[in-house]
Amino acid sequence: MEYKISELVALTDVPKSTILYYIREGLLPEAKKLKSNVHRYNDEHIELIKYIKYMQQEMGSSNEQIKAALQQKNQSLSSSYSMLAPLMQTLSDIPAGTKHYTKAEFIEHYGFESKLLEQLLEDGILVPIGDDDFTDKEASIIRLIEKFKEVGIECSIIKNYVHHAKSLAELEHQIQLQLCSVRSDENFSTLWKIMLETLFNAKKYIFSRYTHKVLFKALKDEISRNS
Repeated sequence: MEYKISELVALTDVPKSTILYYIREGLLPEAKKLKSNVHRYNDEHIELIKYIKYMQQEMGSSNEQIKAALQQKNQSLSSSYSMLAPLMQTLSDIPAGTKHYTKAEFIEHYGFESKLLEQLLEDGILVPIGDDDFTDKEASIIRLIEKFKEVGIECSIIKNYVHHAKSLAELEHQIQLQLCSVRSDENFSTLWKIMLETLFNAKKYIFSRYTHKVLFKALKDEISRNS
């Protein structure tokens, strides 16, 4: 279908000035020009505006990141890093402005044992974003492992975490591939919402609720035994 700019505004709840700004910035394609002052938009414009809004409001992506992603739109939901670029900062769980260290700098700054760090890297418990890129996130995991050892508990439970995390990541990749297999210009923003909602909402919901159920049952069982 084709739409006037007023209809596009009504359908997307995005002001005319913002839509025209998106076009100037290369986030949206130019409208179809019927006359010098008559332009028509289509369903692709609606899908792309939904995608832009979602990435800005829910993911905090910048216009530059979104523009880079949209330049690879025909490979949407592929393994293309440039298409996934708007997600990378969020998936890394590293806040903007975080200080980064090389391995040597990291060990010197925090005073960790080199042998422990190497063991955690080998076990996959430490997962730095880069080969020689360490942050306070890694430091917090090492402190946790030190606490396990301090109370005399082996960290094999954390290794199990790693095993299941890898399995989950593979499942998420399968979701990505399945979404890619049904991708079209008409469902572009919908597929992205499914992917993002799965990664950042459904995963947290499902894991937290099952943790609650297991721990709540354990609590009830303990109360029953002590009654």
